[in-house]
Parts: sequence; structure tokens; C-alpha cells
Amino acid sequence: LMFSCRRWGGLVQAGGSLRLSCVVSGFTSDYYAVTWFRHAPGTEREGVSSISSTGGSTFYADSVKGRFTMSRDIAKNTVYLQMDNLKPEDTAVYYCAAKAGYYSGNLFDLRHDYWGKGTLVTVSS
Repeated sequence: LMFSCRRWGGLVQAGGSLRLSCVVSGFTSDYYAVTWFRHAPGTEREGVSSISSTGGSTFYADSVKGRFTMSRDIAKNTVYLQMDNLKPEDTAVYYCAAKAGYYSGNLFDLRHDYWGKGTLVTVSS
């Protein structure tokens, strides 16, 4: 399995935007749900957003609802997290995680099968 995450847009000031992506290949299942987690220094890891195995539904943490948008291109095996109106409290290492099978809704508390290495997002005030 190849599971990688990328960051576009570089460092941003408060109110700016970034787009993260994960590319998955060689998966053992035709279907998998994906969740974005984040871990800020000195804090607990928290779920950010999940997208269903088919890409037909998404779920967002209250802290990012209305600002972040998750999507996936099944043909390209790519999942995106569009982050708009970023706040300093969004600063964290962001991780993309996949869970094999048919899943949708809030997946934050479920064990995920594969994890990316994470990318640092820094929002300055």
C-alpha cells in the first residue's frame, strides 16, 4: 500500500486557505472510508472530517464545520481536504487515515487500518 499526503499553498495567515491530499494505491479492498485527524503540540489528537467509502457523504467536527470541505476522486484514488478561513487554532500536524470496508458518518472513534505520516499546517495570526 502506498499512502501519502501532500500540502498545497504553503504556510498561511489567519483567514487563508490550504488544500491537503492523500493518494492511496495498492489497497486490499475496493472500498475504504477516509478520515482526517490532526494533532497539535501539547493537545490530544482529534478527528477533523470523514468521507464515506463511496464519497457520497461527509462528516465534520464542529470546530471546522462550514470552513473545511472533504472530497474524493475515486478514479484517482485521491482524497482532499480543502481548508478555508483558517484560524491559528487549526495549526497542527494533519494525518490522513483509511478504513477498509463500507463506512460513513462519524468515524473518529473507529480504528483505521492505514495512516499517513502527517503534514504540518501552520496558521499565523
